[in-house]
Amino acid sequence: MVRRIDVTGAGGLRLAAWEFADSPENAPPTGPPGPTGPPGPSAPGVLLLHGLMGRASHWAPTARWLSGRHRAVALDQRGHGRSDKAPQEEYTREAYVEDAEAALEQLGLAPAVLVGHAMGALTAWQLAAKRPDLVRGLVICDMRASALGAASQREWEHWFKAWPMPFATLADVRKWFGEDDPWVERPSPSRGEFYAEVMHETADGWRPVFEPEQMLKSRETWVYDAHWEELAQVRCPALVVRGLDGELGRAESQEMVRVLPHGRYAEVADAGHLVHYDRPQAWRTAIEPFLDGVLTG
Repeated sequence: MVRRIDVTGAGGLRLAAWEFADSPENAPPTGPPGPTGPPGPSAPGVLLLHGLMGRASHWAPTARWLSGRHRAVALDQRGHGRSDKAPQEEYTREAYVEDAEAALEQLGLAPAVLVGHAMGALTAWQLAAKRPDLVRGLVICDMRASALGAASQREWEHWFKAWPMPFATLADVRKWFGEDDPWVERPSPSRGEFYAEVMHETADGWRPVFEPEQMLKSRETWVYDAHWEELAQVRCPALVVRGLDGELGRAESQEMVRVLPHGRYAEVADAGHLVHYDRPQAWRTAIEPFLDGVLTG
């Protein structure tokens, strides 16, 4: 069972949060009424934050097994999924962090564990540094702390222009992102499915639910800077997870663990950047002991 709860983010933007439970009869005991909808459960909270171009539904397998013992909520971040699109100048790091902060407070999740992938992981550790009272644990999935630089941003600009939009069918989406995309080194059906999930049908074909220009604007707010200082300010237990074929290298991930005051490390074999989507069972094996220790310890 999944239910939508609307959250008011930075600048009054409407954000869609999605709460997962195994089934109505297995839902945990309820606590005080939430801001919208029926009363919210009082189980330990987990907030799941997707990466750039992602959406809350990408976390569904993770959220479903979490919901057996914990309160699992995935957030569509601004400009993504079912959340509203902000004006171009409002895709700042501060806005993303304030949105996650608002979600924790309005949903009554805090102190929660934040699980973030890529951009969502950066948002998570920036919030943990800013508001340690709201965060009891942190999972960082395949996000670098080093600056990526101008060349990286130009590559992304060229990549977006290469998309053969609109796509005629979802099968075309899956094939292009899973096989034909120049960024794909070898066929990846899971990558094709990942991008099919962020498309919607329009009058002339299938297009992304987000605006590519807003994604580039979001990205340029972090690629030119390093984020080691904020990482060092995270006081809660933190787990750094990398796919062996992902974007976060072993040396940098281990340095991140060293910089974190209470850092730990895990890796997932045969997984790329989309670790939780590529290898959902191996991902669960990597993070579940950490989550259980933080949430029930």
